[in-house]
Amino acid sequence: MNKLNRQQLQIVDAMAAGRITDNAPVTVLQIGEGNFLRGFFDWMVQTSRQQGLFEGAVAVTQPRPSGKPKIDALNAQDRLYTLMIRGIEQGKPVERREIVSVFAEAFDPYDDWQRMIRLAVSPELKLVVSNTTEAGLVYRPETLTEGEPIVSFPGKIAYLLYRRYLEYEGAADRGLLFLPCELLERNGDALKESVLQYAADWGLPEAFREWVRTANRFLNSLVDRIVAGYPDEEQAEAWFAEWGYRDELLCVAEPYHLWAIEGEPELDELLPFASAGLNVVWTDSLQPYRERKVRILNGAHTLMTPLGILSGTEHVRELMEHEKLGAFVRSTVREEIIPSLPYPQEEMNAYAEVVFDRYMNPYVRHRLADIAMNSVSKFKARLLPSLEHYVQSGQSIPSGLAKGLAALLRYYRVRREGNEYRGAAFDGRAYTVRDDAAVLEVMAAEWEEAQRTGEAPRRTAERLLACEKLWGTNLAQWPGLTEKVEQAWAEWTKEEQA
Repeated sequence: MNKLNRQQLQIVDAMAAGRITDNAPVTVLQIGEGNFLRGFFDWMVQTSRQQGLFEGAVAVTQPRPSGKPKIDALNAQDRLYTLMIRGIEQGKPVERREIVSVFAEAFDPYDDWQRMIRLAVSPELKLVVSNTTEAGLVYRPETLTEGEPIVSFPGKIAYLLYRRYLEYEGAADRGLLFLPCELLERNGDALKESVLQYAADWGLPEAFREWVRTANRFLNSLVDRIVAGYPDEEQAEAWFAEWGYRDELLCVAEPYHLWAIEGEPELDELLPFASAGLNVVWTDSLQPYRERKVRILNGAHTLMTPLGILSGTEHVRELMEHEKLGAFVRSTVREEIIPSLPYPQEEMNAYAEVVFDRYMNPYVRHRLADIAMNSVSKFKARLLPSLEHYVQSGQSIPSGLAKGLAALLRYYRVRREGNEYRGAAFDGRAYTVRDDAAVLEVMAAEWEEAQRTGEAPRRTAERLLACEKLWGTNLAQWPGLTEKVEQAWAEWTKEEQA
């Protein structure tokens, strides 16, 4: 069976063959060869090209030398790959296949730095999109050596912009639009600040730095889609047999997608994704989109995870299908988290229903143990603001959120065993808690003290809630919270003893 290539594409999809991008100008430089951009941004470009809205092509490079095998694999398949969209959409299972053909170039900048420079000064280039992980979007001092590739992503951008600035003698209309997709708040601002820092480090002219500020756009954006990447071997082989070709770059993504970008709607003329009917939003503020994602989608994950692990469930879907646990998550989101948000309730409820669909995706096995990492800091960012809303407004603390906090504290009832911190579920099964060492030390010491003294559960709850090292404030002062945590523990103790 042949690998996916142009000849194979003509056999599989005659229409797609006409969308090969060899003759299209490269208008996009993509730094990031991984699954996410291929299942998100490149799919959006493909969708727009199919509708005749986008005429450019993409040149893709990897941000790190270790990404070279993926670039080689792309070139071995004539820069083609298959995207499978699988999941739940409006309550119904969907499965769609797309052969993506948007890459005109795929090359290793560490092997061909001059090619990277030629692309950077190309008059057709308009846009740079990236996903280098949060760690990639960080300033790290680096020496500029002429003729040698720059390792860091922001450093590359600083130097490539300088070459573009020289090429066009600082022309105001030759700047670029940057759309970082890294999961970092204010990611566009972070990239711009790092670029300017490198320019200062390297002694580049102040006129260039001003050109970076005024002629280029660094847009903040928020991305949301689960791109699972390559499926399990059994599923992959079944698909290959059905399709008549192999594809080692096969990528699987869920149907849901959102890209919220801080920028004026007129920018859709340059990047016509919204015009193509995609869930891309141009907005003057990312705050509502970020807050609903953190408080509802991420918040529900953090709410369910400790109680799920304590109750013996392993995956998100399994928990959501559980009669009691699934109902607990849904009711807490609908009746407690959403009312704490300062946005239209109807809109938030519609978003929550989409989130629940995503949780029920039968093709994604999202382990609670993976979500549980660093749960204390996650609770502070995702659920504590909802609790605080009720305290500040003089309302009673709702039972669901209090129960979520009680489960978190019970989950952290751990003791140190070698280099690990271990706890026990309601049925006695052991689990390992992964978190910052300081958090684990505090939790283990507090629970050890409770066991040593045989103190009442109410006193233990009060001490844990009052620990400002954990929460940054004294939660024991919040009216009714200690009592509700104690009540939840008492219920679970009965279950454990039954």
